[in-house]
Amino acid sequence: MTQHQPFPVFSRLLHWLMAILILAMLFIGVGMVASVTDYYWLVSIHKPLGIVILVLAVIRLINRQINPPPALPADMPAWQRWVAYASHILLYVLMIALPLVGWAMLSAAGNPIVLYGAVHLPAILPHDPMLYAVLRQIHTVLALLLFALILAHFAAALLHALIFRDGVFQSMTTGRRR
Repeated sequence: MTQHQPFPVFSRLLHWLMAILILAMLFIGVGMVASVTDYYWLVSIHKPLGIVILVLAVIRLINRQINPPPALPADMPAWQRWVAYASHILLYVLMIALPLVGWAMLSAAGNPIVLYGAVHLPAILPHDPMLYAVLRQIHTVLALLLFALILAHFAAALLHALIFRDGVFQSMTTGRRR
């Protein structure tokens, strides 16, 4: 078995903070769709949380350039390396695209993007109900895709932790090498 280098502490903190925020966001989104009585309260959380996730995703992307992830185990098959690489790219695309599409959707709806109190984000698109409808569908599809990708990511993490035992999981949790 190969030893796997750990991710830097800041990278691990960003990863787990964003994991919590994104899962909360996905469940809040489901709650918004399923609830009539709590809709406005959930939206008031969903909007600023989306912007926090967008900012943190950009910080993560910059951090990833400064502190590249450790190399995957040398004995990992090429197809698994490709899947890991492609899935991480898609995760970053979705972490950035979803908040931007949400912001654009609310702009097209003519709704303010309230961060906190009187702090609002500017509209990034003109008011257009048809565009809003399209963006709402895109936002939903992207959220479902993100949820599916998170499940796959979680399954891969469990494979590395419980089956492969190659140190990949530990590199993002405890930081300890095997």
